[in-house]
Amino acid sequence: MLLGYFCVLSKTSSKVKKVFLYLDLLPVIWHEFLYICRMRFQEIPGQKEIKESLIRTAKEGRISHAQLFYGPEGSGKLALAIAYAQYISCTGRLEEDSCGTCPSCVKYAKLVHPDLHFVFPATAASSTKSDETPVEKALERWREMIIENPYFDQYQWYDKIGIENKQGLIGVKESVDIIRKLNLKSFESDFKILIMWLPERMNATAANKLLKMVEEPPPGTVFLLVSEVPGEVLPTILSRAQMIKIPRLEDEDIRKSLKERVEVSDEAVEDAVNMADGNFNKAFSALREEGFNRENFDQFVSFMRICFAYSMVDLTEWVDEMAKSGREKQKMFLSYGLRIIRENFLVNTGHSGISHMTKYERDWSLKFSKFVNGKNVYDIYEELNLAYNHISANANAKIVLLDAGLKIGRMLKR
Repeated sequence: MLLGYFCVLSKTSSKVKKVFLYLDLLPVIWHEFLYICRMRFQEIPGQKEIKESLIRTAKEGRISHAQLFYGPEGSGKLALAIAYAQYISCTGRLEEDSCGTCPSCVKYAKLVHPDLHFVFPATAASSTKSDETPVEKALERWREMIIENPYFDQYQWYDKIGIENKQGLIGVKESVDIIRKLNLKSFESDFKILIMWLPERMNATAANKLLKMVEEPPPGTVFLLVSEVPGEVLPTILSRAQMIKIPRLEDEDIRKSLKERVEVSDEAVEDAVNMADGNFNKAFSALREEGFNRENFDQFVSFMRICFAYSMVDLTEWVDEMAKSGREKQKMFLSYGLRIIRENFLVNTGHSGISHMTKYERDWSLKFSKFVNGKNVYDIYEELNLAYNHISANANAKIVLLDAGLKIGRMLKR
């Protein structure tokens, strides 16, 4: 991952830096890194009412021992939970935020405060020692992930720890470890805080084992649960937590934050906001991956033109070049194609207001969308999806892409 190399970027060769500059990513990377490293309320876009409510509970001494933050992906739930934990533990609280300079805040910035504990989905395969839990094994990568991007989704996390083809779980071993840690006295703060990301991934046995601790925690213990699908959290856990709904981010909040933190053009920011649909993770991804997005766009335009022309010679040449790019790049291209076909169908059917595309994608789609209609959209989508699945299963890329191109060429004529 590009963001994983921030800390050593200044020591990299000029050749590597040229690659980043070519992709127009270097300014984004540095400013994104500087932005994300700080985890205070003022660095989190939007959610003014939520922030004020959380600060008020701390000031008035009404901190609920179990709280569940829930809302749509990319709304900043995890970032808010960490900022809240930092504010609770801060020894020099300001009126509207933690101070950021006290010993507690300094440790929170690195996510190494001794009274801050994390639990998140992992797998037993992540652990190689019998006395080490999956969470302990993956903790350093977890800290790296939050520093890279606290708005990440579960699939990005699974990819980070190498279990992208599996489902992460929170098991009994984690519950036992949580109970052990929280029964200890706090080291520095008046509070021991446990942040559990995706409690819905906790199996029933683990949840039941933890139930007593959640219901009657030791003094000064705070559980902050961060959920994408609260309906899947065990009801007995859910009933004991104060529910805090985090709304989808407003476009203006995303726009303002990006402009303050990232040195890119206004057009790039607008494209990112349009594609985000209230999801800050998508907005960051759109900026970070703009170079790759444009490359996929150019490839897709060429592919569609060749398919429509039904030129066997041109299609064979295009397939030969794409086959050299490697499976991951081919999968990214096909995934991109699936999105663009969907967006063009929305434009064709008069629903362009809910489509999410960059300016150059929209400009091209004004002409191309008339070829994506009710008679062929499902078949084109299925053909691209089938090609994606075949390439994922290590099928011959030349055969798969050539077959898909010939079939899509006929479908576009409908």
